[in-house]
Amino acid sequence: MKLSSVQMDAMQELGNIGAAHAATTLSQLLSSTVEMSVPKIMTVDIAQLADHIGDESAALVVFELQGEIPHGGYIIFYISRKSAVHLTNTMLGLTDPDRPLSEMDESALIEVGNIMASAFLDAAAELLGFVMIPSPPALTIDMAHAAMQSLIAQMQEEINEVMLFSTELFCEEHKIDSDIIMMPETSTLKMFVERLDNLMKPI
Repeated sequence: MKLSSVQMDAMQELGNIGAAHAATTLSQLLSSTVEMSVPKIMTVDIAQLADHIGDESAALVVFELQGEIPHGGYIIFYISRKSAVHLTNTMLGLTDPDRPLSEMDESALIEVGNIMASAFLDAAAELLGFVMIPSPPALTIDMAHAAMQSLIAQMQEEINEVMLFSTELFCEEHKIDSDIIMMPETSTLKMFVERLDNLMKPI
């Protein structure tokens, strides 16, 4: 689906609002300042996905977009394995940066992902005027590219390319570097664009 420059700007603002809420939520959770990059919106050919996602070991907390949209795609809390340990160390009061991830770490990551995805979707849904809620979370710890390819294989619509909304969140104090990625189905993306187009029409 090709978007005009105005539509791309509107979609970027949608990502910006959602990510700002997620960053505020993470900041409150860590009692530290969390910085946020300008959201990137990219249409990515599936064959070139590795160029954009990378292939480091990472934790991905994955949610299906639900609510008023039947299988709308995915929203993903993505964090490198190294940053995941720093994050859970902060939450659990631990200090070893090289330890393996335990069940307690996994529970903490799922909780953080759940809080941030909900904050992102609540803000985006308020702007768009319809309900978007995350499904129960699924955690995977794998090479990032392989995990994303697996998700794409489960999408309902036959696609050759995906649109990624990606916003980097980082906390310098705790050495945490993460992303929120939204990967909508084509039909969901069309719904987003229609709602945003209506919002931009003069009254």
